[in-house]
Amino acid sequence: MTGAGSRGWLRLAPPLTLGLMAAPVLAGLAGTAMPALRDGAAAFATLAEWPGLPRAAALSLGTGLASTIISLTLTLLIIAAFAGTPTFSRIRRLIAPLLSVPHAAAALGLAFLIAPSGWIARALSPWLTGWDQPPNLLILNDPYGLSLTLGLIAKELPFLLLMALAALPQIDADRRLATAATLGYGRIAGFALTTLPALYAQIRLPVYAVLAYGMTVVDMAMILGPTLPPTLSTQIVLWMAEASLMQRDTAAAAALLQCALVLAALGLWRLAEIAGRRLLIAMAFHGQRRAGLDRPAAAAALIATLVTAGSLTLGLAGLALWSVAGLWQFPDALPAQLTLRNWATALPTLGTTFTTTLVIAATATLAALALTLACLQAEAQLRLTPTTRALTLLYLPLLVPQVAFLPGLQFLAFSTGIEGHAAAVAAAHLIFVLPYVFLSLAGPFRAWDARIATSAATMGASEARIFWRLRLPMLLAPVLTACAVGIAVSVGQYLPTLLIGGGRVETLTTEAVALSSGGNRRLIGAYAVLQLALPALAFAAALALPALWWRNRRAMRGLA
Repeated sequence: MTGAGSRGWLRLAPPLTLGLMAAPVLAGLAGTAMPALRDGAAAFATLAEWPGLPRAAALSLGTGLASTIISLTLTLLIIAAFAGTPTFSRIRRLIAPLLSVPHAAAALGLAFLIAPSGWIARALSPWLTGWDQPPNLLILNDPYGLSLTLGLIAKELPFLLLMALAALPQIDADRRLATAATLGYGRIAGFALTTLPALYAQIRLPVYAVLAYGMTVVDMAMILGPTLPPTLSTQIVLWMAEASLMQRDTAAAAALLQCALVLAALGLWRLAEIAGRRLLIAMAFHGQRRAGLDRPAAAAALIATLVTAGSLTLGLAGLALWSVAGLWQFPDALPAQLTLRNWATALPTLGTTFTTTLVIAATATLAALALTLACLQAEAQLRLTPTTRALTLLYLPLLVPQVAFLPGLQFLAFSTGIEGHAAAVAAAHLIFVLPYVFLSLAGPFRAWDARIATSAATMGASEARIFWRLRLPMLLAPVLTACAVGIAVSVGQYLPTLLIGGGRVETLTTEAVALSSGGNRRLIGAYAVLQLALPALAFAAALALPALWWRNRRAMRGLA
C-alpha cells in the first residue's frame, strides 16, 4: 500500500473506533427508551408501585458510592505512603495479578470464604467458637449490601491502583514528592498538596467508570448482594427474564431510572471534587507539614493491601479446593478426601463452555487490538492529539450503565435476527473490551522512542515497514499484555452475554453465576476455576512469549 493510501486508511481509524463505542450505547439507550415510553408514563407508574423501589435504588447508590470512596481512598493511601520505596514494588507485584480475576470468580471466592459455612467459620470453630454446625448468621446477601461492598472493593482497588501507577510517570511524581520532602512536608501531606491534584486529573475517568460499575453491577450483586429487595440493576435483569411484555416495559423504565441515578451520583461526585480542591488549597495556605500522619497511613495502607490480596487469594484457593473435594463436613478445615470425580462428571459440558468462552474472548480481543493499533498508529503518524471529548467517547460504554443500554441492544439484536449467536455476543463484548485494551497499550505505544523510526526513515524504510518490522516487534510484550487484559475483560462479561446471547450462548461466567444460586459447591468451584484459569493463562503467555521470542537478544529481553 502506498504512503498516501496508508494515511487515508489511518485517518478513518479514530472516528471509526469512537463510532463503534458511541453508536451501540446511543442506539441501546434509544432501544431501551422506546418500550419505557410506549404507553406514555404507564411503565413508570407501574415501577413506582413496586414497594421495593426506594430500597433497591438506595442499595445501588449506597454500595456504588461506598465501594468507590473506600477503593479510591485506599489507592491514594498506598501511593502516598509507599511510592518510591521497596515496599511499593512488592505491593504492586502482589496486587497486579488480582486484576485478571473475573468479577464473578472473585465474588464466588469471597462467598466461599465469608459464608457461615465458609473457611473463616471453619478455621475459628475448633479454637474460638466451638461451632459444630454453621452459625445462623446473615453474612451473604445481607440487607445492607455490606458483603457486596466488600467484594466490589476487593476488585476495584487493584484496578484503580494500576491506573494510578500508569499515570504516575506522566506527572513526574518523584520530582514532586522530592520537592515536598525538602520543604519538610510528611509523605501524606506532601503527596496531597503536590501530587494528588495532577494524579487525580489523570485517573478521573477510570474513577467515574468504577462508580458507574459499582452502582450497576449484576453478577456480583446476584452472588453477594441483598435479595429482598435486590439492587435495582439485579431487579431489572429479573424483570427482563419475564415473559410478560408489561414486565419488560417496567424493566425498561427501571433501566432509565438506573441511568438517572448514575448521573446523579456522578454529579454528587463532581461536587465532592470541587470541595476537595478547595480543601487542598486551604491546607496549602496553612502550610502544616503533618508528618505525624505518615505512620498511621502506612499501617492502614499495608493492612488494606494484605486484606484485599489475602481475601481474594484464600477465596480462590477455596474454589479450587472445592472443585476436587470429596466429603467435606462442617467444621472440618479441609476435605476428608480429594477426588477428580467432580471434574470427570462435568468435563463434557465444561469443555464446550470453555471453548465458547475462549472463541468469543479471542474474537473480541483481536478486533479490539486491531482498532487500538490503528488508532495509536494514526495518532503517531498523523501527529494527532487525543482530546478530552475523544477519551470520554472511548470510556462511554464504561460510564453508561450496562443495564441502561444493553436491553435496547437486545431488542435490536432480536429485531435483526442475530440474538443468540456467538458472533453477536463477541461484538457486544468488543464494546467493553476495546477501552481496556486501548488503556493498556496506549502508554507503551506512545513511549516508544521515535528516534528509531527517524533513523529507519533516513534509510528509506516506509512508514508501514517501520510499524511492522520495528515498532510492533519491539512492543511485543505490551501488545500481548493488552491482549491478556482484553481476554480477562471478555471472560468476565455477564450481562452482555446473557442479554445479547438470549440465554442460548453459555460461557463460564453465565454458568458460574447461574450455579451460584444452587448448593453444588463442587460444580461451582470447577466452573470458577476454569473462569479464573483462562485469563491467568493469557497473562502467563504474555510474560513467557516475549522472553522466548527474544531469548537470543539480550537488549530486547529487557523490553519483555
